[in-house]
Amino acid sequence: MNRSRWLQITLMVVGIAQVFFGAAFTFAPAQFSALLGLPAAPQWAYWLFSMFGARAFAFAFGMFLAARDPLKHSRWIVAMIGVQAIDWLGTLYYLANGGVTLSQVSSAPFLPVIFIGLLIAFYPRSSGQAAQAVVQK
Repeated sequence: MNRSRWLQITLMVVGIAQVFFGAAFTFAPAQFSALLGLPAAPQWAYWLFSMFGARAFAFAFGMFLAARDPLKHSRWIVAMIGVQAIDWLGTLYYLANGGVTLSQVSSAPFLPVIFIGLLIAFYPRSSGQAAQAVVQK
């Protein structure tokens, strides 16, 4: 399998993860929090979760779009690398200060690092002429 196909698979997996979190935070925030062993949050926190869920759905759309044509939609890939980096740093911060435990954050300490690594490793490469056309858009 070539690099392009691996990138498409990675983008689809990241997109599916975004749909999962979007659905969990939008439609079942209290239940999802309980599943992670977190105490009930005030109602205003669930409002913030629903706003996050909307953004997760938008990023899922971007990942599925990029999977169809990674070179054309490479900016979505760069944005997701940034999102994953911020997710990871936030997780490390709240783990370090005791806000959450390792069992509560499940895959958050390692999944962003895996996604970042794969997205960078398989990032679309092009010939000089094609790359210049993308920069000029």
